[in-house]
Amino acid sequence: MLRTWSPQLRHGLWRRLWLALAEAQRALGVPIPDEALREMAAHLDDIDFDAVAAYERRFRHDVMAHVHAFGDVAPAARKFIHLGATSCFVTDNADLILMRQALGLLRDKVLQTLAVLADFARQWRDVPALGYTHLQPAQLTTVGKRATLWMQDLVLDLEDLTHRIDTLPFRGVKGTTGTQASFLTLFEGDHARVRELERRVTAAMGFARAMPVTGQTYARKVDAQVLGVVAGVAASASKFSGDIRMLQAFGELEEPFESQQIGSSAMAYKRNPMRSERIAALARFVLALEPNANQTHAVQYFERTLDDSANRRLAIPEAFLATDAILVLMHNVARGLEVHPARIRRRVAEELPFMATEELIVRFVRAGGDRQEAHELIRRHSIEAARAVKDGAAHNDLLERLAADPDFGVPLEDLRAAADPHRFTGRAPQQVDEFLAEVAAPWLAAPRDAATPDEVRV
Repeated sequence: MLRTWSPQLRHGLWRRLWLALAEAQRALGVPIPDEALREMAAHLDDIDFDAVAAYERRFRHDVMAHVHAFGDVAPAARKFIHLGATSCFVTDNADLILMRQALGLLRDKVLQTLAVLADFARQWRDVPALGYTHLQPAQLTTVGKRATLWMQDLVLDLEDLTHRIDTLPFRGVKGTTGTQASFLTLFEGDHARVRELERRVTAAMGFARAMPVTGQTYARKVDAQVLGVVAGVAASASKFSGDIRMLQAFGELEEPFESQQIGSSAMAYKRNPMRSERIAALARFVLALEPNANQTHAVQYFERTLDDSANRRLAIPEAFLATDAILVLMHNVARGLEVHPARIRRRVAEELPFMATEELIVRFVRAGGDRQEAHELIRRHSIEAARAVKDGAAHNDLLERLAADPDFGVPLEDLRAAADPHRFTGRAPQQVDEFLAEVAAPWLAAPRDAATPDEVRV
């Protein structure tokens, strides 16, 4: 991702755009000599940034500085470089190329994380765990089912990333205010050749289509659409990190922790979820950038204003770089999650007797009792058991209290059978299987970068 947003790649793209423009102009009748095209093609990446900086100090114009530096190494092409174009021909088109490439890099990392979470969900598919609504214990789920919720968010992100990659347009060859007037003059009023020029350059740069109309710039709404997708990835990771931080506080699972890692300079015993916290920190930064893009679009008066430029040079690369880092962290955390089944069972045991009360009522009625009487007995004993737990009791003894009550009359063995945690997870294990087979598998079967995961430097 750093390479994608590097000056070297960006300005190498500028030179490729100038070459593609000159080649298309030559093919359509502009008398550009072969030597000019050969010299341009020979110097696409050997950019003398010191020379560029010197030109920019003179001209106070970045694009013209690069035009002159390119002309120095391709003198036969000097008078043809940037012919008919405005600065946004290279700046905007290059940005679109870079954003499309960066979206692809994010998609690869999302897929890598999805694959790791799929393994985790499969391994823990049927292990009962407390579910939470309103951050309060609720009906049971399974450890694996919870992981599919994180995966579902990533699948939605993958759909958005893929759509944006497949549909992102090229700015095209539009001229100073988007009217193509300079190119119409170049081709002596031949509209067909102007249209063909744009088609050729668009295809040469790997795009299926150019935006039908633009001002001097492409509509900055496109940036907002792209950053919306990027921020969506950050939001998914942040939700994941929040769940991990709370589950680590509960003692149910923990993010990875190296053998010599230090959690606190003062409290030697601490094992803080600092990777998940860093995900949350970076995600908040990315989420703050998303509305910035729409705000920029909203004030692009008429054909363009320049108050977008400095803003975009910060906001767009930083959003991608931060989200790339977020996904490096998320993959690392997901790959190294430590599950503590005994703690999970203990937390389930503290709450499950309360959740099993409806089943207990049924057992009472089957034994010949009255439903309303059972409800009152369970209500009273539940309140007493809950108070005992809050006051320090070793475990929730609701079942023992009911079994010992002669008015209830159901043996402890039957009550414990009724409170088996697996009876209260519904279809969670089956949902894991179905999600992995029907939703995750098609994505994980798609080609993707198989690069070794990036090291987390913390």
